[in-house]
Amino acid sequence: MIIVSGFLRVDPDERASYLEGCRQVVRAARASDGCIDFHISADPIEADRINIFEQWEYTEAVETFRGSGPSDDQQSAILDAKVMQHEVTGSTSLT
Repeated sequence: MIIVSGFLRVDPDERASYLEGCRQVVRAARASDGCIDFHISADPIEADRINIFEQWEYTEAVETFRGSGPSDDQQSAILDAKVMQHEVTGSTSLT
């Protein structure tokens, strides 16, 4: 399993419009082969932060989806980012 997690920083005044522009990306990701979960959300404490969480069945699914990448408008709105990809070898259900 692959987890992609981290955050983006955008202008706080542009965060809502940035997130609105991501709706189609989220829909596309969730419809992609190998996607288990995908969300992009406003951080409840830091006004310029957008949290990223993705869960994929396998690396190739992530790479295929990443091929499309963010639009130029989305990319130019990102002031800073720290997003990492993790390979998970085991999980335990908590529910």
